[in-house]
Amino acid sequence: MTRTADPVVENPSAPTHDSTRTVHPWSWWGWAAGCGIAISLTNNPLLVVLITATVTLVVTLRRTDEPWARSAGVYASMALTVVVIRVFFQVLIGGDGTGTVLFRLPEVALPDWAAGIRLGGPVTAEGLAATGYDALRLAGMLICFGAANSLANPRRVLKSVPAALHDVSVAIVIALAVFPQLIASVQRVRRARRLRGDTRKGMRALVAVLVPVLEDSVETSMSLARGMESRGYGRTRNDRQVRPGTRILLVLSVMGLTLGCYGILANPTGSFSADPSTCAPGSLCSWFLADRMGQHIGIVLIVVGVIGSIIGLRTSGRRLGVSRYRPDPWTWQATASCLCGAVAMIAMIWLSQANPKAITVPTSPVVWPSLEPAMLIVVVAAALPGVLTPAPQRSASADPEQAASWKPRKDQVSES
Repeated sequence: MTRTADPVVENPSAPTHDSTRTVHPWSWWGWAAGCGIAISLTNNPLLVVLITATVTLVVTLRRTDEPWARSAGVYASMALTVVVIRVFFQVLIGGDGTGTVLFRLPEVALPDWAAGIRLGGPVTAEGLAATGYDALRLAGMLICFGAANSLANPRRVLKSVPAALHDVSVAIVIALAVFPQLIASVQRVRRARRLRGDTRKGMRALVAVLVPVLEDSVETSMSLARGMESRGYGRTRNDRQVRPGTRILLVLSVMGLTLGCYGILANPTGSFSADPSTCAPGSLCSWFLADRMGQHIGIVLIVVGVIGSIIGLRTSGRRLGVSRYRPDPWTWQATASCLCGAVAMIAMIWLSQANPKAITVPTSPVVWPSLEPAMLIVVVAAALPGVLTPAPQRSASADPEQAASWKPRKDQVSES
């Protein structure tokens, strides 16, 4: 009796390139940047929590099973750590003690050279509220950054960068990919320790995990360097195809963008007029923003800077021949994701002009923050990518333990 097998078939649950393709990675960065800017423009804790929860929901619905997509929890832990540290130092060091005193800590007398620093003493509600609002805002921005890292594949981001920024993008994307790769390495080492029955804890367990992770990082770096060298990475450079004035155009465009942003954002609470609290009469700031000219000039400088940057990047990109294998298409879902982030940001800017008291909650005295119906525009815009974008196909084969347990069906093996 001989045993024969049918032709080898692929794991039916293994994802293919087309089935796991999501929207363009830069669209997730645009959406996350818009949500992060919207959070940075307010200290209303209720609104910050709503936007952060919405971003977390979108990440839960649209992230894949790749190792780099599992870093959202780590960024959430970092955000929580930021809040705890800020509040702890506010309680420990505190402020001037003015306001509603909640409780008192034993105060430590400091020498004269440390005048102005108080260790211990009364803890006020105003100080805790101001610190908590700022810490919560920073935590929300961290979660938005983590959302972009969890949703956008860093390798696909590298493929989509313009050729003019290719050298810089290589360094940036590799740096951004270090953290998810370390998480994947730690997960592999911990899985291997469980399979070997290693039950060590404490410092011995830390050494048992740290050394293999460092070895894996070095091997990954060397493999990346060998792959880039063998594929002739950067060998198609030809600076003679770039016009002489391209670098000057890029520098002037960046300067125009910087001055334009300053002209618009130097006075966020008013409309096209100088703010005496930030621009003293007779100063350069007051002259630049006088008679509503500052923000008008800023808008013109931004438009000219964007046009000059696009022309300069396209021209300087000719020096390097870059080929892309299966480039990611820019679909309408990607455009919708970017527009959702832009709508959230623009709606928050409009709210800061229309109802600044709802966006900026006072902390002295402490009042209960309020939510306006118009704030739903920001929350809904941040949540729409979770509905408009296609759901990624989550496969059990993405987990090595589950992939190893796959076996052919009985009808794939016959006896004769």
